[in-house]
Amino acid sequence: MFSKWSQPVARGKMFFVVFILTFALSVTSLPADIEKGRRKVVHVLEDDTGAVIVQTAPGKVVTHRGGSITLPCRFHHEPENSDPDRIRIKWTKVTDALQFEDVFVALGRQQRVFGVYRGRVFLEQAGPGDASVIIQNVTLEDYGRYECEVTNDMEDDTGFVNLDLEGVVFPYYPREGRYRLNYLQAEDACKQQDAILASHSQLHKAWLEGLDWCNAGWLEDGSVQYPISHPRDQCGRKDTPAGVRNYGYRHKEDERYDAFCFTSKLNGKVYFLKRFKKVNYAAAMKACIRDGSVAAKVGQLYAAWKFQLLDRCEAGWLEDGSIRYPIVNPRSRCGESQPGVRHLGFPDKKFRLYGVYCFLKNKDEKAGGSEMTKSRTDSLTRGKSSNSLPMNATSVI
Repeated sequence: MFSKWSQPVARGKMFFVVFILTFALSVTSLPADIEKGRRKVVHVLEDDTGAVIVQTAPGKVVTHRGGSITLPCRFHHEPENSDPDRIRIKWTKVTDALQFEDVFVALGRQQRVFGVYRGRVFLEQAGPGDASVIIQNVTLEDYGRYECEVTNDMEDDTGFVNLDLEGVVFPYYPREGRYRLNYLQAEDACKQQDAILASHSQLHKAWLEGLDWCNAGWLEDGSVQYPISHPRDQCGRKDTPAGVRNYGYRHKEDERYDAFCFTSKLNGKVYFLKRFKKVNYAAAMKACIRDGSVAAKVGQLYAAWKFQLLDRCEAGWLEDGSIRYPIVNPRSRCGESQPGVRHLGFPDKKFRLYGVYCFLKNKDEKAGGSEMTKSRTDSLTRGKSSNSLPMNATSVI
């Protein structure tokens, strides 16, 4: 049914894809004295950053985990009376390693969504020339760069849009100690803490916001870096400028470092479980379960600190066996002078006694997301426009 969509096409210049993106590039047009019978067209140019812009103000699309967002893409084709049933729209996610993951494809009225995007991605259908798609219930893994390709028979053109997430970057190392993770282990460690490996842009933004960490960690592109806001001799010499230090791309299997993880808004809440006495690790895990929740992960505590503004000057167990506590408003009896999540290490699970931070998933939000997806699917079946779809706490910058 969809075999025609996978056929190779020649690269042409008959379609012109319009995006709202972060970086502005040059836009050129054909000379006014072009040969008779040819229309004036606008060419899309791409610079070293890979960002594309045509006839629109620069910007980027931003949302958070669990939200909905529109990836904007508009096209114009010549001649304008082309058969809409012969137009193919294809969205693909592009990784830093230039790997391509199919997201969505439409040929006329036929549509197909791939893999983890099934049930979450739909055409916006705002009118002629609109190839925009809506992603619902955005996940951490949705972060990244997307390609929109529009094809009519043997002519096609493409453009790119970046999906950014509001979130927080945090350094992570396991109970075994620092510099114990190869790339795959670091990737898995972040996932176990409700996070993903951070990108360079996410780490750089965190550094601009004050992140200072003297241990190098893996990033999602396979590079190893660390942010220094206050240069000092034990972190690459005191007389070197502040910035994100970069070790470059390292061997993913043989070399070992820490990890820089990224997480976003929670579908639930983190709270400190009030008890009359402190407990060991096993009792803490059971206490959260008896309270109808589970022990919080490190990424969940950071997200609660960032988005819930959770501020608690009491150390507590987390699911990975570490002891931490979040401080939004620093005070003398709560450690350092800067806001952050304090880390007291990985104490003995049997004999050391602390409180516990629990995570309670928001069941109502999950049900609401399912109902919204069902409503969206029904409206598409009836052929209605998606303009009535509520956009949950998203923004376009």
